[in-house]
Amino acid sequence: MFRINDNYTKLPGSYLFSTIGKKVAAYKQAHPDKRVISLGIGDVTQPIAPAILAAMHKAVDEMGDAATFHGYAPDLGYGFLRETIAREDYRARGCDIDADEIFISDGAKCDCGNFQEIFSDDCKIAVCDPVYPVYVDSNAMAGRTGSYDAGLGMWTDVIYMPCTAENGFVPELPKTAPDLIYLCNPNNPTGTTLTKAQLQEWVGSAKSVGAVILYDAAYESYISEADVPHTIYEVPGAVDCAVEFRSFSKNAGFTGVRLGFVVVPKGIKDGNGVALHGLWARRHGTKYNGAPYIIQRAGEAVYTPEARTQLGAQVAYYMANAAAIRDGLTEAGYKVYGGVNAPYIWLKTPDGMSSWEFFDWLLEGASVVGTPGSGFGPSGEGYFRLTAFGSKENVAEALGRIKGMA
Repeated sequence: MFRINDNYTKLPGSYLFSTIGKKVAAYKQAHPDKRVISLGIGDVTQPIAPAILAAMHKAVDEMGDAATFHGYAPDLGYGFLRETIAREDYRARGCDIDADEIFISDGAKCDCGNFQEIFSDDCKIAVCDPVYPVYVDSNAMAGRTGSYDAGLGMWTDVIYMPCTAENGFVPELPKTAPDLIYLCNPNNPTGTTLTKAQLQEWVGSAKSVGAVILYDAAYESYISEADVPHTIYEVPGAVDCAVEFRSFSKNAGFTGVRLGFVVVPKGIKDGNGVALHGLWARRHGTKYNGAPYIIQRAGEAVYTPEARTQLGAQVAYYMANAAAIRDGLTEAGYKVYGGVNAPYIWLKTPDGMSSWEFFDWLLEGASVVGTPGSGFGPSGEGYFRLTAFGSKENVAEALGRIKGMA
C-alpha cells in the first residue's frame, strides 16, 4: 500500500485564503441581498496597461505566422526579457547582476515555495512574524518545521522573528543562527518596510553565520521613501548571500497573466562550495517548461517608457486608495500601519477582538472582507490586513460602512 508524505498531514487546516473564501461564500448564500466588498486578497483590479496589451497582441500575431512562431520557451527564460530585467531593474540601480543570473517563471509565489527544495532537510529557517504563509507552509511540506502547536499557532522548529507595533515592525536578528532567512520588503502583510541601513545589518549577519537571505521584493514598485531599497542588491555584500524574488503581478497587473523571476547570483555557495545558481538552474530546467512567449513579450513591454508612465498611474491609483483607507481608519479611531510604501494597511483590532472575531464582525456588520492577522503567524493575532487594490468607489463605500460601525 502506498504512503503519503506525512508532512502534509501536519499542516493546519486549509490555506488561509481558501478559508476566507469559504466563509465569504457561506455569508453570500445566507445574505443574497448584501453586496460584499472585498479588501482582503491582494488581487489587482486595474486592467492591463495599453502599451503592454499592444505588445501582447503583436506577440499573438507572431504566433500565427510560421516565420515568427515560437514553441517551447527556453526553460530559464528568453534572452530578450532577462537582459531587459538585468539592465532596467539592476544595472540601472548600480547593482552587478547579469542576465544569466535571472530565471523567468510564472510568479513569485511559486518561486518562493519551490526554492526551498534545493536546501538540506535539516536547514533551520527564520521568518518574520507575521509572514506570508507560503514561506512557512512550503518548508512544512518539506519537513523542516517540526510539529505544529495549534494553541500557540506556530511550528516548533521555526525561528519566529516578531514584527509588532512595539518594535516598529522591525525584526531582531535571531539569537539562534538560521540557515535560511525569509525577508519580504515592503512587507506583506504589514505594509511596513526595512531601510537600507537595517538591511545592511541582515546582510552582515547572514554572511557571518553562512546563511542565505530569501528576499521577496514583489511590492518594490510601491516604494515611495528614498531610504527603502528597491532591491536587496543595493546593499553592499548582498550578492554574496541573497536570492531575490520578483513578480509582475502587482507592478503590472499580471495576477491573471502570470510572470515573475528569481535572481540567483553565481557567488552564493554552501559550506562545501556548491553554488546555488547551478542547482536552481538544474531544478528549474527539470520541473518547469518556461513562461509563454506571449507573456514574456508582455513582460519586456513593462519596461518601455509608455508602459512605465501608464503603470505609474496605476500604482498611484492604488496608493491613493491606501492613503484613503489609512486616513479614514485613523479618523475612526483605529491604530493603523503601512500604506506608505505598500498597498497594504495593517490595523490593530479594536476592543481586544481576536483577528477572526474582527473578520466575522466586519463581514456580518459591514459586508466587508479583510484578512485576519493571525493567519499570517502568531504575532499577527490582534491585527487585520486590508488591501488597496479595490476600486476607488468600493474603497470609499467600505470605509463608510466601517465608520458606521465604529
